[in-house]
Amino acid sequence: MTDVDGSVSAPKLCVAALTHSYDSLSVLEEVSLTLHQGELVALVGPSGCGKSTMFSILTGTTTPSSGHIELDGAPIARHTAAFAYMPQSDALLPWRRVIDNVTLGLEMQGVRRREARARVMPLLATFGLDGFARAYPFQLSGGMRQRAALLRTVVQERSIMLLDEPFGALDALSRIEMQTWLEDLWNRHSWSTILITHDIREAVFLADRIYVLSPRPARVTAEVRVPLPRPRSLQTMSHPDFVGIEAQLRDALASSGAL
Repeated sequence: MTDVDGSVSAPKLCVAALTHSYDSLSVLEEVSLTLHQGELVALVGPSGCGKSTMFSILTGTTTPSSGHIELDGAPIARHTAAFAYMPQSDALLPWRRVIDNVTLGLEMQGVRRREARARVMPLLATFGLDGFARAYPFQLSGGMRQRAALLRTVVQERSIMLLDEPFGALDALSRIEMQTWLEDLWNRHSWSTILITHDIREAVFLADRIYVLSPRPARVTAEVRVPLPRPRSLQTMSHPDFVGIEAQLRDALASSGAL
């Protein structure tokens, strides 16, 4: 990535030739990608191609068959605690109130409950949860549950966020609402983020760069840059450049056999 002064910065995360198999099932095949500080990168590919396996490798729950991963220039083994992971489902515990769900990650890190709540309370309004601290998950809409799950991820203050299909379970209108909300929030905070999505339009709307993955075993078949200015809005989606990038992604997916 080129900085404001014209210099090229080193990537925050570098994945090189990542390969993994489960017994005889090959899932990833020499996948290479980078993520720079303050960048949002999307991974787009067919269901079951191995995108979520990559996240499990980054978070240290799976050991790759081969490949090399560096974070800030050091081997990933030293930094497995640097990732905050948001799974496909919101994974809110039904017996815990919202405030206790969003502090769960901090408590698991050893932060005392009172301190964890003190960190979270000022953020509830930003995440559209003001007045719902003592509500239970069943009392929230789908979008509110996803905002609570994202707050639980963000408040851990890790170096990189991993978002695995965060809006995949929402209806179309709620999904658009959450996409525009996340774009606005990300634009203010510039979290270093990797997003997995099957939604081409979502990828173009949110990402700075997009990696296209082939059917299993996943290989990177294309890297598409999204030079659309920020902040982005619903009107951005009708811009000719936006439509052109969508078409480029569809062509790349078709060429890889994903469509």
